[in-house]
Amino acid sequence: MLNNKSILITGGTGSLGKHLTKTILKKWPNTKRLVIFSRDEQKQFQMAQEFPNEKYPNIRYFIGDVRDKERLLRAMEGIDVVIHAAAMKHVHIAEYNPSECILTNIKGAENVIHASLEKGITDVVALSTDKACAPINLYGATKLVSDKLFVAANNIKGSKNIKFSVVRYGNVMGSNGSVIPFFMSHKKKGYLPITDPEMTRFNISLDDGVAMVLHALENAWGGEIFIPKIPSYKILDIANAIAPDLEHRTIGIRPGEKLHEEMIAESDSFYTYDLGKYYTILPSVTNWNLTDFIQKFNAKIVSKGFKYNSDTNTEWDTVEGLRDLIIKHIDSDFSI
Repeated sequence: MLNNKSILITGGTGSLGKHLTKTILKKWPNTKRLVIFSRDEQKQFQMAQEFPNEKYPNIRYFIGDVRDKERLLRAMEGIDVVIHAAAMKHVHIAEYNPSECILTNIKGAENVIHASLEKGITDVVALSTDKACAPINLYGATKLVSDKLFVAANNIKGSKNIKFSVVRYGNVMGSNGSVIPFFMSHKKKGYLPITDPEMTRFNISLDDGVAMVLHALENAWGGEIFIPKIPSYKILDIANAIAPDLEHRTIGIRPGEKLHEEMIAESDSFYTYDLGKYYTILPSVTNWNLTDFIQKFNAKIVSKGFKYNSDTNTEWDTVEGLRDLIIKHIDSDFSI
């Protein structure tokens, strides 16, 4: 799928960007070029030690910011595929720095869209978050706007051969700033801080997050928001999986946090289809035939009023299951 293609990953030095890089280089070693676009020179330096040019001559490291359209245009020269992973993502930080979050997550999205249109890109996949569904915080609100921009971009492409789609998922295990590595590092203090004992979250591994991006690249018709069918976990189960004998101290929900997350709101049910492994929210206006889409993917519309929430999910990770996942995806030497 990606052999002989040139790919650019914005935010390419982040957790998912690095895992995408590893997967692409392994599965498609004959990619023409893989451009890692990010603004953090230290992370690029560190990533270059892991993926050196001597071993991977098709990889390029490009310092830049999605807020800077001119830099994006330069970076997209000769690119076929764009994976947009750059974002300002920490909820409580966005609450205190709203203008910065808007510039990166909304203006940055617009810049990626228009640069892609100008440079003849064929496929664009944007990464989203469960926090974009019925948002109560600024980060979620900016990502909802970003999702809308990427979906609507299919309506302004004219005759250009380009498709824009979105992938939306929950907490990524082991990603920068996520709860599992935080608890693992905090347990040496003798207790674990719990925001709220009732809190739940969706859970997805980096492997499954990458697989979803690749699914969108291969199957998107343009305008879809793809959503995985994944388990939920209870915050107390994560704490007990990592350190079952430690004290829990309830510290209260942080600014902008939800008690539970959702990925499909009830109002989305009119446009949501079950594809088997994934759900997809289709745009209200498409430039392709819906009947053809349904037949191609055996898509089935969900029931009216359907919603997909972390607290009413039918699939749950257990304490033992979470320990196995930590060993598999985060720390092979983990023990309690």
